[in-house]
Amino acid sequence: MHDLLRKQTITFTLCSIFLLAGLKGYSQKELYRIDHDDMTYYFGLTLSYNTSYLKQTKSAKFLASDSVMIAEPGSSGGVALGLLGTLRLDDHFQLRVNPQLIIGGSKYISYTLNNTKPGEAAFQKQVLPSNIVSFPFQMKFNSDRIGNFRTYMLGGVKYDIDLASNSTARNADDIIKLKRYDFGIEAGIGFNFYLPFVTISPELKISNGLSNLHQVDPALKFSNILDKIQSRMIVFSIHFED
Repeated sequence: MHDLLRKQTITFTLCSIFLLAGLKGYSQKELYRIDHDDMTYYFGLTLSYNTSYLKQTKSAKFLASDSVMIAEPGSSGGVALGLLGTLRLDDHFQLRVNPQLIIGGSKYISYTLNNTKPGEAAFQKQVLPSNIVSFPFQMKFNSDRIGNFRTYMLGGVKYDIDLASNSTARNADDIIKLKRYDFGIEAGIGFNFYLPFVTISPELKISNGLSNLHQVDPALKFSNILDKIQSRMIVFSIHFED
């Protein structure tokens, strides 16, 4: 988790520095969109890249089992396209909704087996495809504007629907099942860069699922050793606001 956050933070910082350097000339010349922050509401588009993985908790059966020795989650990347709607509350606080379609970002868990069947590999990776429709609702706190630049922090909740969920899969002895719906919390930081016709906002966000996604099936050997499975995601976004 710390390595993922470090990589995303470095990417976010570099992108922000390049944007800031490229837009510095604009901020020195004149102020753009000076009435934008007085608008009651406005809309935009979002492009995102995320790194996601599963946080798992072993069940008591894991220690009692001699078939699976190690079960470790892995991370993967995905992209997202979303809409952005912002409602102004006062000079510093805003409400924001940011529905997105997150494509890719398949999660997986790697297993090292002790006892194997004939022809069965001792190391296996269970891939869990994921295509998510996400509905984040956030409170945004803005700093004072300095020229054509401003920082902000945000926090909120999200509700996810995984269109690729295998929760209805029939009997299989080589998969675990994840539920379709998830609820979680989010927190992040971002920057607003004001241009003549658009505001560009790079943003880094951490998203943690609170729901237990594990749909326990005692008949599955890869399922009965796990208790709780929760989603974790680090998201780098660029918002384009009208």
